[in-house]
Amino acid sequence: MMQPRGRGLRLSGMRRILGIVAVLTAAAGCAGPVPEYGCPAIGYVTGIDLTIPAPAGITRATLEACWRGQCVTNPVDLRPETTAGTTTCTGTGPDSACGASMVETGGLYGFAQVPGLPAEPVRVTVRFDDDKPHSIDVNPGFTEPNGPACGKAGPQVHLEAGPDRELRVR
Repeated sequence: MMQPRGRGLRLSGMRRILGIVAVLTAAAGCAGPVPEYGCPAIGYVTGIDLTIPAPAGITRATLEACWRGQCVTNPVDLRPETTAGTTTCTGTGPDSACGASMVETGGLYGFAQVPGLPAEPVRVTVRFDDDKPHSIDVNPGFTEPNGPACGKAGPQVHLEAGPDRELRVR
């Protein structure tokens, strides 16, 4: 039995659409793993953090980062460094609770925003209260603060000032 010409064209068009949907569905699976959880839509600041375990005589710091002929200078907002103190728990079941208080370590830490910080060699100079320059060459790197499935952020670099205020990558 012959079908009217219009109906055959509609079936052919539907088959074509279903074929395209199948190809697109298969291609979507090639885009990489989809996280089992949503990625947080939080801000991420590009810059350099500084830890000073023994801050004798240090109350302030200014950081300068230079690359490709440009420099960015910003203050480092120094704060007391803390760590988790004694942990206490109530119960051992799945609905138990644990807690810890924060204890100051005696050190200082801070962060300087560096807009445009590249993931390439950068010369960093930190000046403390005595205004003497302490410099180091670093390679800031990208981080994955929410896991690899949520993409990269950054770049950042983590520095530590030693007893003589020498800088090293942490």
